[in-house]
Amino acid sequence: MRRWLAICVALGLGGGLVRAHDPGISTVQGTMRADAMELVVGFAPADAEQFVPPESRSAGRMTPAEFVAVAPLLEAAASQLWEARAGETVLAPRSARVQLLPGDNVSFTVVFPRPHPGAGRVTLRATKLADLPPGHRQFVIIGDATGSTITKKLLSARDDAIEVALAGDVTPAGAPAPAGTVRPTESGAPTFWGFVRLGVEHIWTGYDHLLFLFALLVACRTFKSIVAIITCFTLAHSATLALATLNVVSLPARWVEPAIAATIIFVGVENLFRRGSEPPGRWALTFGFGLIHGFGFASVLRELGVGEGGTSLAMPLFTFNAGVEIGQIVIAAVVLPAVWQLRKSEKFVARGVPALSALVAAAGLYWLLERTIFA
Repeated sequence: MRRWLAICVALGLGGGLVRAHDPGISTVQGTMRADAMELVVGFAPADAEQFVPPESRSAGRMTPAEFVAVAPLLEAAASQLWEARAGETVLAPRSARVQLLPGDNVSFTVVFPRPHPGAGRVTLRATKLADLPPGHRQFVIIGDATGSTITKKLLSARDDAIEVALAGDVTPAGAPAPAGTVRPTESGAPTFWGFVRLGVEHIWTGYDHLLFLFALLVACRTFKSIVAIITCFTLAHSATLALATLNVVSLPARWVEPAIAATIIFVGVENLFRRGSEPPGRWALTFGFGLIHGFGFASVLRELGVGEGGTSLAMPLFTFNAGVEIGQIVIAAVVLPAVWQLRKSEKFVARGVPALSALVAAAGLYWLLERTIFA
C-alpha cells in the first residue's frame, strides 16, 4: 500500500509543478487579395516572447513599455514566421509588422506578393512552430477578399504546412483534395479530428482540471457516486462551454482562471476536514464548480477565433467537447481502478486521502497566487 501511496503522491506533486494549461494556441487569419496574400497571426505574449532572447522576456504579462522594448526583435522574427512557396519559387515577404492589441494579444502581420494564378497553389509552412512550447497548435483560416473561406487547417510542429489554391486551380469533381485544402462542401473535414485531438490534449494537459476531478473521485465510496460525479462534471462544463463559445455568457480569463484554482482549493480542503470520508451532496458541488471549469475549456475555442468571421461553430464545438470527454474517460479508466483498490485499505482512507487532498489544495493555492498576485 505504501508503494501505491508513494506513486500517487509523486503524481500529485508532479502535476502541481507543471503548468496548469497547455498555453500553445494561436490563430492565423489569411486573406488572398488581388495582388497580395496577408497573414495575421495572433499569439499570447508568453508564446510571442519565445521569438526573442531569454534576457529580453518579461516576467509576467507584457506591459506596453515592455512591448516597445522588444518590438524590434519581434518585427525581425515576424518575417521568419512563414515560408511561402509557389511551386519551386520562394516568396519573399513584402512587409512585416507587430502590434500589442487590447486583450493581451500580440499580432504579427506578414504580407507576401500573390503569385500568378498559373502557379496553381501556394504552400505555407509555419517555420517557428517547433520553437514554441510542446503541443502548440495553430488554427489557420485562409479566405478571399469577399470573406469566403478558401482553406483552413489546424497545424502543429509535426504537421506545419497548408496548401492554398489560387484562382483558376480547380480540383476535378470526385478527385481527392490535396492535404490542407477545403472544398466548399467539405469545409469541416480537415479540422474534425484536429479539434477532437485538441480536446483530448487539452484535458490531458489541463492539470488543474485533472486535479479537481481527482480530488472529487478520491473521496468517492461507491460506484454510484463516481458515476454521479463524472456525469455532473460533464453536463456542467459542456453547458458553459457551449454558452461561452456562442457568446451567450462571457467571462474574462482573469476571473475564470483564479476561480478554477479556488475550486481546487475548496475540494482539497473539504476532503481534509472529512478525513477521507465522502462529503454529502458532492454531485451538486461538482455541477456548480463544473460550470466554472467549462469557461476554462471555452477559452481554447475563443482564442482560436471559432465562430468569428463566418467560420463554422457547430463542428468545432461538438468535436472539441467530444475530445474533452474522450480524454476524461481515458483518465478515469486508468485512475479509478487504482483508487478503488486503495480505498479498500483503512490506512489509505484515513491517511492517504488527506495527504493527497493536501497536495491538491497546495497546488490550487499555487495556481491561485500565480493567477492573481503574481500575474
